[in-house]
Amino acid sequence: MCEANVYLTGGAPNEEPELYLAAVDEILPDGEDAWKLKSIFGEQKLLNGRILSMNLVDHRIIFKKPEGAGA
Repeated sequence: MCEANVYLTGGAPNEEPELYLAAVDEILPDGEDAWKLKSIFGEQKLLNGRILSMNLVDHRIIFKKPEGAGA
């Protein structure tokens, strides 16, 4: 399987990223710092943020919320 779980964080020290969408198999750019995510289950979400880290061995992609963004 090649999907990854996408997490979202505000970037504060020691902040644990929260699961945003599980089993993502497609990430497409949708404007500046905007991404369309598609899961293997057909779920789609739009995410505003920047990629903070990717660990494909652990199937984990972490995005950082834009500055001033709420939860």
